[in-house]
Amino acid sequence: MTRPRISISIDLDNQWSYMKTHGDAGWDAFPSYLDRAAEIILERLDAHGLTVTCFVVGQDAAIETNHAALRAVAGAGHEIGNHSFHHEPWLHSYSYEQVRDEIRTAQLHIEKATGQRPRGFRGPGYSLSRDTLRVLAEEEFLYDASTLPTFIGPLARAYYFWKSRGLSPEEREQRKRLFGSLRDGLRSNRSYSWKLESGSLVEIPVTTMPIFRVPIHLSYLLYLSRFSRRLAVAYLKLAIGLCRATRTEPSFLLHPLDFLGGDAVDGLDFFPGMDLDTGSKLRFVDTVIDALKAHFEPVTLEEHARAVAAAGDLPLRSFDAALIR
Repeated sequence: MTRPRISISIDLDNQWSYMKTHGDAGWDAFPSYLDRAAEIILERLDAHGLTVTCFVVGQDAAIETNHAALRAVAGAGHEIGNHSFHHEPWLHSYSYEQVRDEIRTAQLHIEKATGQRPRGFRGPGYSLSRDTLRVLAEEEFLYDASTLPTFIGPLARAYYFWKSRGLSPEEREQRKRLFGSLRDGLRSNRSYSWKLESGSLVEIPVTTMPIFRVPIHLSYLLYLSRFSRRLAVAYLKLAIGLCRATRTEPSFLLHPLDFLGGDAVDGLDFFPGMDLDTGSKLRFVDTVIDALKAHFEPVTLEEHARAVAAAGDLPLRSFDAALIR
């Protein structure tokens, strides 16, 4: 490989999961945009010649009407990952037994729906705990991709609560540690291996801008583009340059709502960038992917994890409760 690699992944969060986190009524009817999103996402990925990792929510895989879309994603050759069963960003508050059941149940339904057994996991809302890592190692996962090394977690949480004013006191208490703390910015921005009692596990962080540790995933870039597309592109180019200069092989994250605008989905106005239309988003998606492909060799997260593990020089890190929610 002559160019540094970049792993690209999509969290296939569905409409109901955002409504649930936001505290909106009706989420338990599981409203879905999955069919339309999968069609558009697959078309754009094919146009760019990309094979990526798609993290599937187990609850979606358990619903028969979603199977055609999920089979289409897997059938196009994309890696399938586990994104928990209930998609609750407070997964870090679960007991060991709850985490184990959550991951195992998701595995069962995802494999049945897609024909693939996931080797990688990403917690909803970058949620991670010691028990989650323990379960992943025991279940022989290859990698975790749940960490987001950024200092802006408290700001993201404040924005979330500002946009979610209808939450009950109980719901606010449940969500009080969403998106982590300032200390998350001290986490490594490069791949490493967790030091665990049973088995081993590669960690591939969702890359943030080296040095500054601010997010660079596509939803964040789209939010910036609302104010100035030129600014958003310059921000991306700075991030690419810093990744190259620091020899950081990035892991870049996308979401379905990066491909769907407010003209395509109702009721999710609280999600950043939903005042943009679908056409504008897709044009920006093309710009971002072209920029990334010009500097990096795209791979799936499994390929990324196997490559860094095979190199044999991954730092070994113990679980530090001070840096994990």
